[in-house]
Amino acid sequence: MVPFLSLKNVTALHGAEINEAVARVVNNGWYLQGIENEKFEEEYSKFIGIKYTIGCANGLDALIWIFRAYIEMGVMQLGDEVIVPANTYIATILAITENGLIPVLCEPKLNTLEIDDNKIEELITHRTKAITIVHLYGRLAYTDKIGILCKKYNLKLIEDNAQAHGCFAQDGRMTGSIGDAAGHSFYPGKNLGALGDGGAATTDDPELAATVRVLANYGSQKKYVFKYCGRNSRLDEIQAAVLVVKLKYLVEDNLHRKEIAHYYYEHLNNPCVTLPVLLPDEQNAYHLFPIFCTRRDELHDYLERNGVGTMIHYPIAPHKQECYKKWNNMSLPITEYISDHELSLPIGPSMTIKDAKQVVELINCFE
Repeated sequence: MVPFLSLKNVTALHGAEINEAVARVVNNGWYLQGIENEKFEEEYSKFIGIKYTIGCANGLDALIWIFRAYIEMGVMQLGDEVIVPANTYIATILAITENGLIPVLCEPKLNTLEIDDNKIEELITHRTKAITIVHLYGRLAYTDKIGILCKKYNLKLIEDNAQAHGCFAQDGRMTGSIGDAAGHSFYPGKNLGALGDGGAATTDDPELAATVRVLANYGSQKKYVFKYCGRNSRLDEIQAAVLVVKLKYLVEDNLHRKEIAHYYYEHLNNPCVTLPVLLPDEQNAYHLFPIFCTRRDELHDYLERNGVGTMIHYPIAPHKQECYKKWNNMSLPITEYISDHELSLPIGPSMTIKDAKQVVELINCFE
């Protein structure tokens, strides 16, 4: 059996330290907004090279509060437009519509799977206030051209870094520190995963950081005094303590992911399977390993029958979802192709090369 991702096995890699961290919080008796959060925020900021990290309840909330903070600061207003990749997990788009902003969907490049920087400028209007990039599958989405467009049109650059902890841009900056702000998810299956939900917003902007922190604490700067209509969205002490432990091993765990990925790139050989372009190692955290197959569902079932777990990311594109009915008739052929043909292979820090060899042999024998 090769599971898609065994969270039990991943946790066991650092189990003793995680158990110690959890016990420390339990015995300390302080479970919210304490020293564990302070330590994680400080260490994560140092890790990615940013001034401010604000722990939140989850990655979606982190993005919601970033946009909401820009509205409270007068940088954006209801009805403003945000260019966003059409090929993404729906949370990226939910954060925009949650704030009364208008998502403008941009197709990805098929070979990179990330937003097509050649199609962004034609989508910019006088209402455009930001570009949101998503480092989907762990692959770097940022390009110099995107940075130039943001400067040319005075646009905010917001990163969805839910899937790319430890990934670098071409100039050596780490994802999460490239744009004006970034949202991060620490969902258990992520490269940096907690034992439950968790997230963070990061930025170098002190006003934005302070506003996000207040919004995520009911809108309160001082107990029982509320500046904004906020919400309860805080990273709890147990999750923060677990993340401090796992952050120490993130680089090592990502290197192991890259070993598995390179084995796939070097040995997969089936005419009905194609792979996205191979990026330089530092530009891919290999959160997922997507392949494309003309008989995707058959391959999925074949691998499942033979004990290999796979997943589809994502079978229904955001513009085809019922919650966005007004987009259902839109034609976004590249995004739709990805939805119809993508299959994610097992990859993770607890997976072995022996496991990868089994996956490769099965795929290469698929007819």
